[in-house]
Amino acid sequence: MIAKPDALIIGGGHNGLVCAYYLARAGMKVRILEARNVIGGAAVTEEFHPGFRNSTASYTVSLLQPKIIADMGLETRGYRVLERPKSNFLPLGNGQYLLVGGGTEATQQEIKKISAKDAERLPAYYEMLETAASVLRDLALHIPPNSAGGAASLLAAIQQGRRFTKLSSLDQHYIIKLFTLSARELLDQWFESDPIKAAFGFDAIVGNYASPDTPGSAYVLLHHVFGEVNGKQGQWGHVIGGMGRITQLMAEACEEAGVEIQLDTPVENVLVQDGQITGVRTAAGATIVADRIVANIGPKLLYDRLIASEHLPADFRQMIAGFQCGSGAFRMNLALDDLPDFTDLMGKGDHLKSGIIMAPSLDYMDRAYQEARTHGFSSKPVVEMLIPSLIDDSLAPPGKHVASLFCQQFAPSFSDGRSWDDERDNAVDAIFNIVESHAPGFRKLILGQMALSPLDLERKFGLIGGDIFHGRMSLDQLWAARPVVGSANYKGPLKGLYMCGSGTHPGGGVTGAPGHNAAKAILRERSFLRRVLG
Repeated sequence: MIAKPDALIIGGGHNGLVCAYYLARAGMKVRILEARNVIGGAAVTEEFHPGFRNSTASYTVSLLQPKIIADMGLETRGYRVLERPKSNFLPLGNGQYLLVGGGTEATQQEIKKISAKDAERLPAYYEMLETAASVLRDLALHIPPNSAGGAASLLAAIQQGRRFTKLSSLDQHYIIKLFTLSARELLDQWFESDPIKAAFGFDAIVGNYASPDTPGSAYVLLHHVFGEVNGKQGQWGHVIGGMGRITQLMAEACEEAGVEIQLDTPVENVLVQDGQITGVRTAAGATIVADRIVANIGPKLLYDRLIASEHLPADFRQMIAGFQCGSGAFRMNLALDDLPDFTDLMGKGDHLKSGIIMAPSLDYMDRAYQEARTHGFSSKPVVEMLIPSLIDDSLAPPGKHVASLFCQQFAPSFSDGRSWDDERDNAVDAIFNIVESHAPGFRKLILGQMALSPLDLERKFGLIGGDIFHGRMSLDQLWAARPVVGSANYKGPLKGLYMCGSGTHPGGGVTGAPGHNAAKAILRERSFLRRVLG
């Protein structure tokens, strides 16, 4: 065991593993403390019913940075992703459906069934999104400029903004709209058909407790399309072995680099003396000292629960108090006796290997959000279903299947004294009612289930308010303002404290970018101090 690590990382999720790898590769002694008995944070594959395994929380991949995949040697270790043959299937009722993906021409042919004008507009829309996504890709692995960074931060801002200034006026126009408009406002400028707007607008509310009419929701749509799979930009896919396969392989790389991984070690407090981090106290009462603490947990969990408020500067306390969490997500894993049959497109096919989105319009999504705000959750929630066992037969017994349900518009908490422990079963009924309305007999296929409300996601994975992104992805909490102004460079307000989770730039999803960037910031500072101190 490392007696005194150079860096102690709280949380063994994928970003913590990425950060640990780069630090260890540079010669630092690194230890990871993970609260659960399995490494991986929210990117884990677990058995949830006898013989049935699934990605428990995060469930599909696109945003993982190619540089990280290469640097950690994930592909040579066995990392393999199969692309979705189609992106999304939207059952619309009355025998109508929309099947998106499989190439621009294939999607155009589908859209022509509904609107020839929208089909014609599709290539230009994709081009607009790709131009904006390319800017995000360029920024993802850069440390944002920090307000307290002086001339160096000013130079970084100029360098990182250069790509934007080189774009045409029209491209700049649309990028600004993507960062500021609601998803509906943006999509109304491109398309006339409700189902097509729903197909693209769904990404704007994934992990975003908001209406598609909420200003800034267009950015969340963009955030979900800047990734790639197997070199194909904007593509989503399934990792063979589930999302836990990613973190297992990352852990292998870390251990080979000398990282010590300590499971079953929840941290109760971060210890501070005279404005300097000195170590942590675990829930078991042990004290672990370290020169640096790197928090791979959300800002709310770190600053509201692990660090006593009197140790934090007053202005920082005020800013972090306004940091918004709660993504409105309810996550389910189901063991199925057979495949569901959707009334609008019967039988087996590529539609069952895609994201099955049960939300036929932006109005439907807005009503679900408005009802959740008043009641706590929607009686007609937004439901996305994936059936990964159609691609990876190791997840279920022969002839059986697993389904991932990602459901939206569930309040992080109730304002009337109710608890998710009281309402979980009612929410599950609402979810099953929606699926049953599109695939009659679905309930009879269910052999077992795991239901994770926002409260369950908080308890199990430390996601405050069930926030899968560690904090809202809105303009006031992005780039140089993530998590708050003055801490965009992955440094906390106390000496020796750093952050490497999704609550830092570039935000949520299984990207690895925050971990990569935090390691870069730590190593850059370490190198500078060594030069100065000799």
